[in-house]
Amino acid sequence: MNIPLIDIAPLYQDNPTGKLSVANAIDHACQHSGFFYIQGHPISRERIAAMRQLAQDFFALPAAEKLKINIQLSANHRGYGETAAEQLDPSQPGDWKESYDMGLNLPVDHELIGPERPLYGPNQYPTAIPDFQRRMETHYWDMLALGKKILSALALALGIDETFFDNKFDHPLSVLRFLHYPSRPTTDKQAAIGAGAHSDYGCITILWQDEIGGLQVQDVNGRWIDAPPIANTFVINIGNMMARWSNDRYKSTPHRVYSPSGAERYSMPFFVEPDFDTDVSCLPNCAAAGDTPKYAPISAGDWMIYCFNNTYAYRAEEYQQEET
Repeated sequence: MNIPLIDIAPLYQDNPTGKLSVANAIDHACQHSGFFYIQGHPISRERIAAMRQLAQDFFALPAAEKLKINIQLSANHRGYGETAAEQLDPSQPGDWKESYDMGLNLPVDHELIGPERPLYGPNQYPTAIPDFQRRMETHYWDMLALGKKILSALALALGIDETFFDNKFDHPLSVLRFLHYPSRPTTDKQAAIGAGAHSDYGCITILWQDEIGGLQVQDVNGRWIDAPPIANTFVINIGNMMARWSNDRYKSTPHRVYSPSGAERYSMPFFVEPDFDTDVSCLPNCAAAGDTPKYAPISAGDWMIYCFNNTYAYRAEEYQQEET
């Protein structure tokens, strides 16, 4: 499997030919590997360095301080997740990582918040780190803008208006995560797996990973291929929602974090997810004339809830209690 490196700078220029060339390169990568690197993006080295330091400062807080914003205290899945709270591969133990999740910060009395849209609501922020909220929210919106730019390229490649996705992100479900993989002795191959094999839930994922690396992508033959860190790039991958939305034109590829060295690792994924009520049904030009799309329509929010409930034990237990 070849994971291409694509310069997306032409997407920010007024050159239709250059935009279409980038769009076609992204389209090809999404159809064949589901993964690609990007360079030429507007997120500066200085910003990434500052956000990395912010992540390190957060995870260095005492456990009691982090647990004040435990994700289990949040009705909308925001806050701190302890090591092994997430289990991406159901056949394996919980993942050897701790996390911090934040998204669109809505007040508790916002009109969108209610039992029919349980993923909307307020974030939980640590009070022990000055200016944490402002810095996170600034980076959140900058990463969302980058995600929408990549989606505009997919729209161009599909022969539809490049603004097709724009109005689907008025109140996005997009999530910015800090991930920390603590160091650990690696006595066997299983101990080296920091995040179990999985495919992402949503639309697209934009990943920054530190110099330790560890990301692996599974090829069509089931082999694990390294996706090493490349300076000043992000790794982009297609999620299950976009695979469904594109009628499987685009591939949502299994991946994992495998670190034989057991070294401490940090990463920052940004999950590009549309508004809760967005209709995820076959995109234009993704099914042949007269063919029935493979998947029934579903809202983006309902799809995400289904995925969360199958990944986090505490959410699955709550859901089962609601159903009984």
